[in-house]
Amino acid sequence: MGKETTAPVRTAVVGFGISGKVFHAPLLAANPDFSLDVIVTSQPARAAEAARLYPRARILATPEELFALAAELDLVILGTPPHTHYGLAATAVAHGLHVVVDKPFVPTSALGEELLSRAADGGVQLTVFQNRRWDADFLTLQKVLTAGELGDVTSFESRFEWWWPEGFGNWRDTVSLSAGGGILHDLGAHLIDQAIQLFGPVERSYGETANRGPHAQAADTEAFVSLLHESGVRSRLWMNGMAAQAGPRFHVLGSRSGYTKWGLDGQEPALAAGITPANPAYGLEPQESWGLLGVDGATHPVPAARGAYPQFYVQLAAALHGEGALPVDPAGPLEVLKVIEGIHAMA
Repeated sequence: MGKETTAPVRTAVVGFGISGKVFHAPLLAANPDFSLDVIVTSQPARAAEAARLYPRARILATPEELFALAAELDLVILGTPPHTHYGLAATAVAHGLHVVVDKPFVPTSALGEELLSRAADGGVQLTVFQNRRWDADFLTLQKVLTAGELGDVTSFESRFEWWWPEGFGNWRDTVSLSAGGGILHDLGAHLIDQAIQLFGPVERSYGETANRGPHAQAADTEAFVSLLHESGVRSRLWMNGMAAQAGPRFHVLGSRSGYTKWGLDGQEPALAAGITPANPAYGLEPQESWGLLGVDGATHPVPAARGAYPQFYVQLAAALHGEGALPVDPAGPLEVLKVIEGIHAMA
């Protein structure tokens, strides 16, 4: 069975690429409810950087070294490629450790169901880092919808598009579809999750995928997904790493009004630049980036909510101490995986 969680939560981060270095480590360091005790990376340059940034953490080269210290830890965060998630998470659970799995969660829904069953049997908490639920633009759109300013929503468009013709420069360029690779698994996990959070369960789905990148061995680099929600709303989602011109981040149409937002949330580049959540400017969007609400010829900007990635760990700390629900119920990412599998099955 899982151990009683201490305060602060003794934490290990596995992987120190974009996920571990840019997202998890800074958010943990900014939260006094956690102590960053161990960082695992096999790459010497990343190990040196981790030691410089977090001198109190032990830097280890392998997960085996980490699990040998399981008695001294409470939580393991997996910021590794998706094909490693199942094995590492299952081992953490077997050692009585709580687990945060970055997305893509696992390559298949069957593996996801197995992990959730193991976590339940082991008495530990397992959640998935769907951090885009705390994007400034997503939080703003939630407020607009809650206020009823659009009327009855009929159409939701959402995009993650970049111009990276040379590829992503990491595992995304080489990991196969069967191992959880591809832009639909990666970015689609965010866009589909956001759509379901906004408009509810999916009744039917359709999708298209293609590899238009420079790496023939890669899975899809471009995807389109259409979801018909049980609520009647139609979501149309685009993800593309080779978009020379990006479309609007959100374009939402309702019976009374519309809402259009351009540009991506600024928290990732801020964290990458060393701007921590302690900075008063963290999570704030400049006014020129605010979305527009209204009808053509009569629109006005909507003040953006503050981006709030730190809330994931605020809620996780409360959950680990028995004081609230997990920030992301893993049943949600599991449903997203099933949608993705259905779309891939159409190819």
